[in-house]
Amino acid sequence: MKEKLYTIPVNDALSANDECMICNARRSLEQDAIDYAIGPGASYMEADIREKTDAQGFCARHFQMMFDYGNSLGNALILSTHMHKQAAAIKKEMLSYKGVRGGLFSKSSQSGVEKYIGDLEGKCFVCEYYRDTYDRYIATFFYLYENDEQFRSKVRDGKGFCIPHMKELLQAAEKSLKGDMQDDFTKTLFEVQSRAFDRIEEDINWFVEKFKYENKDADWKESKDAIPRTIQKLVGGYPADPPYKP
Repeated sequence: MKEKLYTIPVNDALSANDECMICNARRSLEQDAIDYAIGPGASYMEADIREKTDAQGFCARHFQMMFDYGNSLGNALILSTHMHKQAAAIKKEMLSYKGVRGGLFSKSSQSGVEKYIGDLEGKCFVCEYYRDTYDRYIATFFYLYENDEQFRSKVRDGKGFCIPHMKELLQAAEKSLKGDMQDDFTKTLFEVQSRAFDRIEEDINWFVEKFKYENKDADWKESKDAIPRTIQKLVGGYPADPPYKP
């Protein structure tokens, strides 16, 4: 199939041939979002963007990425107005706090303070910024799988996916593929994952064996980076990545 603009990122992620192409695509989107939030384009100086960052804030992971990014003034500007908005809102809720009354089996609800904080914890400007694009990437993945034999072959011959993205793809396949094609994908996914799990187990086990005296002069084989690859396969992400900087 002739490559189109919207298929390029998905094909690039697959061609990277690491432990999970979905992790690869998500990392690129996440880095683009950090660039947008606090990078040289200074989007945080725009009133409409600051209004969103003040209201949504950032999850702990993306606050850490922004801190590591190195734009101290940009971080301070974002934090100053975000802190002001959230402190004022929570103080207002605290003034009207009445607690949650009732016995063990009563119908109780969260206080206003708890509800406000709970709602805030589920928000992040960076997560929201790339979520729609990420969803389109998943849709494009299945479009290519259904219509491009070369893409299907690359998936079959690849290193598979992390366990969380394996679950996500299984769930998405139920909506994106029908009949025989859905069965084909499920069979392919299970075969690829089984091979990947065996390979990862072999690598991490050999990494352990290499520390035995009798193996000190033996070849490392493919196990030198087995720790970060095993972590990625289990939970996703790139534990060996340095902090993202411009």
